[in-house]
Amino acid sequence: MNILNAEPRVDLRLVADMIESGAKVLDVGCDDGSLLKLLETTKGVDGRGIELSQRGVNECVSQGLSVIQGDADRDLSTYPDNAFDYVIMSQTLQATHAPKDVLEQLLRIGRRVVISIPNFGHWRVRLQLTLMGRMPVTENLPYSWYNTPNIHFCTLRDFTDLCREVEATIVRSTALNAHGQKLPIRTPWWFWNMFGDQAVFMLAR
Repeated sequence: MNILNAEPRVDLRLVADMIESGAKVLDVGCDDGSLLKLLETTKGVDGRGIELSQRGVNECVSQGLSVIQGDADRDLSTYPDNAFDYVIMSQTLQATHAPKDVLEQLLRIGRRVVISIPNFGHWRVRLQLTLMGRMPVTENLPYSWYNTPNIHFCTLRDFTDLCREVEATIVRSTALNAHGQKLPIRTPWWFWNMFGDQAVFMLAR
């Protein structure tokens, strides 16, 4: 797939909207480099990436992106404090072994942290669990229980509780429904937690 001609995922577009032009950015779990390429093309950022899979690293390097192979659970500790203006983790935190430790590392090395996560509290997920008694499979959570990379499912409420626990401030947040449309900002958290398919958060210490 030609990433330059492909339509970016809606959460990636939202993340890109939160990043200032010319910023120094680290994308943790950057996959095939779609977000880094978008940021370099539209925002002129000084972008770096870290990706676990060799396939992803190869795709990034083939596009001229500065990406190294690494594990968010182990390798973030090598970065100095406040090394980046923004550290991004898109749809990856739930796939780490120690999400709280990873989040604290992100907050340490970035002046701002931008995270997107799927919402395990969405009403479709709850309905599948209640009526079918099976682990849910949805468009945003497309894997079966036995082959999913997601090992720490959470709801949007769980994530905001974690932010309080690590003393992170939510600077901005946006929830999306299953069609990729933004939910109203002024709706209460229980509404986002019930109807938000995913959400994007900007955090700061």
